[in-house]
Parts: sequence; C-alpha cells; structure tokens
Amino acid sequence: MNRLDRVALKMIEKLTPNIAEICGPDEPPALLHGDLWSGNRMVDKNGKNWLIDPSLHWGHREYDLAMMQLFGGFSAEVFSAYNEEYQLDSGWQHRVRWYQIPPLLVHAILFGGHYEDSALAALSAFA
Repeated sequence: MNRLDRVALKMIEKLTPNIAEICGPDEPPALLHGDLWSGNRMVDKNGKNWLIDPSLHWGHREYDLAMMQLFGGFSAEVFSAYNEEYQLDSGWQHRVRWYQIPPLLVHAILFGGHYEDSALAALSAFA
C-alpha cells in the first residue's frame, strides 16, 4: 500500500458519512459526456464546436464542469453562458473540486507524480 492508498483511504472513510451533503442539492441526473476536457473538444474551420470521445453516463452535471476545469481549455465565458442557460446551485464552484476527485485518483494510479498530490489536495478540501 503506497502513500496515496493509505492517506486517501483514511480521508474517504472520514468523508463517507457526509457524501450526500458534499454533493449538494438534489437534482435530476443529466446525461454527461464523461470525459469533457479540451482534448475532446474540436473546433472546425467554421468555428463550430464538436465534442468527441465521450464516456457517456448519467450523473450530476457538475461532473462535466469539473472535468472542463481540471484540465483547462475552457474560458470563464463558457461557464457563465452555461450558468445563464441552466442555472447552477450556489456553491457549485466548490463542489466542482469534489467531482474532480475520481479522475484525479485515476490519473494518480496511472501516472503518479503530481496527480497524487492533486488528488490528496482535492480530498483535503472536504475532509
């Protein structure tokens, strides 16, 4: 068991009773892209956006926003426009960090390095 395993497991066990509160207000599940980062967004010669390589599933829509922020490539205007079209609940900016934990843990397992520190920092924000 490495450092990430030990520390992350302790944090997750501590957070488990509070998961419903951490996830924020109830809302209906949304169909998510599931891997929405800048590398899966293409812009054609006419400036039209295309999303590729989905990992479709149902879940909280803040998950896709979390992925968009995690690896960058989306401007603040994108998030503002999203919020204007489909208003986000108060505190969504903080909860985005929560929804970044699963992909950070996957990247920590696959690639190690700074992803371990990022995953632990994200968990610490809620512990």
